[in-house]
Amino acid sequence: MSAPVKSGKSPKWAMLIDTTKCVGCLACVAACHNQNELPVTEFFNRVEEQEFGRFPNYNRRFLPMQCQHCDNPPCVSVCPTGASYKRSDGIVAIDTQRCIGCKYCILSCPYKARIINKEHGFVHKCGFCAVLLHNNALPACVGTCPTGVRVFGDLNDPNSEISKLAASKKVVQIGKDLNTKPSIYYIIG
Repeated sequence: MSAPVKSGKSPKWAMLIDTTKCVGCLACVAACHNQNELPVTEFFNRVEEQEFGRFPNYNRRFLPMQCQHCDNPPCVSVCPTGASYKRSDGIVAIDTQRCIGCKYCILSCPYKARIINKEHGFVHKCGFCAVLLHNNALPACVGTCPTGVRVFGDLNDPNSEISKLAASKKVVQIGKDLNTKPSIYYIIG
């Protein structure tokens, strides 16, 4: 997989997750955990197992969840110190030096994507692997997926794979009714 290519203007990073391809292997969770050097009990990325239907037409699917990097992030507006902020490229980030650990952002996040670092007392979460992006590489969860569940790229580039898929497939945003305007799009099978 190649790294995302930026369009001529500032990128708007986003991800598309195709649940029809997810087998629940948790490679994305392990890659994220490893990339971010998280303690064994902390996770930025999780895979929820959903069961639906009635016997004998019963089924299940796997739903990868993480920070949705919202365009209207409630976690930013409640932060009393400005530690939570939205970058110009669409990434919702945290300045851990400014975080006082009040947990307002944790309570305001409808996606349960923020966690407290128990050792240091600050809040942290998925950052779309900004360090890897800076080095022109894909986020760890995208690069490690064996079934191609995740597509990452610049929505401001109409020729990017994510822009084409988002335009051609039936995609949904989790919690769209909350007006958070997530930057993660799903194909739900």
